[in-house]
Amino acid sequence: MSGLFLAEIVLPGVKRSVSVARRCVGEVLAVAGHEDVDDVLLVVSELVTNATSHSASGEPGGFVTVEVSSLNAVTAYIEVIDDGSAVTVPEVHKADAEECGGRGLWLVEAVAVRWGVRDEGYQRRVVWAAMSTKSGTSACAVRR
Repeated sequence: MSGLFLAEIVLPGVKRSVSVARRCVGEVLAVAGHEDVDDVLLVVSELVTNATSHSASGEPGGFVTVEVSSLNAVTAYIEVIDDGSAVTVPEVHKADAEECGGRGLWLVEAVAVRWGVRDEGYQRRVVWAAMSTKSGTSACAVRR
């Protein structure tokens, strides 16, 4: 990934960190001149929630790191780095209608221009997303 690095936010792996991550990412992108960050904030919420719920980051002493970059004036790039999991791998799955959860990565896939997962050595997993921040532009239009 190339672009302009904007911020690194390191938070404890607890549920309260989700709203802090959203607020920090929103402010960083606004200062950098990105116009429409609603979808970015949705993705940040989903990815930080997953990190605190499904990885070792949610265990006592765990941390979640959010890195924010601008790929260009209308594309933000977000990485959420957690402490990994030997049990789960982030993937989109179809949730049953009666399930309360299980749709987070489906939402990420729906609104991101691109997204993916990579492992970075011992107990570090990165889930990343490139997101359009141009007002009135859907991810589907940007993918073309």
